[in-house]
Order: sequence, then structure tokens, then C-alpha cells
Amino acid sequence: MSKHHTYRTTVEWTGNLGKGTASYTAYSRNYTVKIAGKPDLLGSSDPAFRGDKNRHNPEDMLLAAISACHKLWYLHLCSAAGITVTAYTDNAEAVMDEGDSTQPGRFIKATLRPQVTITQAQHIEQAKALHHEAHRLCFIANSLNFEVECECEIAVK
Repeated sequence: MSKHHTYRTTVEWTGNLGKGTASYTAYSRNYTVKIAGKPDLLGSSDPAFRGDKNRHNPEDMLLAAISACHKLWYLHLCSAAGITVTAYTDNAEAVMDEGDSTQPGRFIKATLRPQVTITQAQHIEQAKALHHEAHRLCFIANSLNFEVECECEIAVK
């Protein structure tokens, strides 16, 4: 029997500039993400869609969720395998297609580019292979309908 976990968040639109959505340009796309017991996250739409470039947008947050989930599984798997990771940075990228009148927009690809530092040279190949297992186990990646690639680099220090 599998376990279920429930997550709750409140997204509050804060962009009413006085006229609501009377026209496409009459309102701000700003919102606040509220999760009990955690700092608020200020969001907006992507600047391409009249959003505030200084706030997180849903596209940024989706990519961050993919990257973070992969990283957490990867670190767990390395720990369980006796591989000591001392640094992990992912310069992830995703591509979204805006779509057209016949097909709505959607993400078509994400690429994770983790740069990982481990302490033991004899574990380099296993450390690379564990990225495949992390991807297989990642809750977020398993929920997506587009390709996620992983181009990892492993260094030893």
C-alpha cells in the first residue's frame, strides 16, 4: 500500500491596481505564495507576459522543483552508496513552447546540468550512474509529460 502526502498552499493575487481585470493592461500579474510556517514567495508572470522580472514566475518554479527533487534523491542515493558529495550545483534549463491557435503552450524539455564534487575518485562512474536512478525516483519528474535530460559533471576534491 502506498503512502499519500497532501500539500497545501495559498496563492493570493495582489495585482489589482484599482480596476481589476477591466482590460489586459489594467492589472498586475503579481501574487504571493503562502505556505503555513514558511516565508512567503513573491511571484508574477514571466516578463514576456507582462510580469515583474524581479519576482519568481511559475516557469522558474517548475524548473526549480525538477532540479531540487532530482538533487535530493541524488544526495540520498550517494549517501546510501557510501559516496561522499561535498558540493552540488545545478545550472538547469527548460524550454517552453508558447503554442499557437491549434495547440496550447507547454514545456517541451528540461535539462539538468549538475556539477557534483565527491571525495573519492574510485566512485566517479557510480556517481554518474546514480543520476539515472535519481531521475527514475524523482516525484516531480515522474509527474511531467516532457523530457528531462541530465548532463552531469563529477569532480573529485
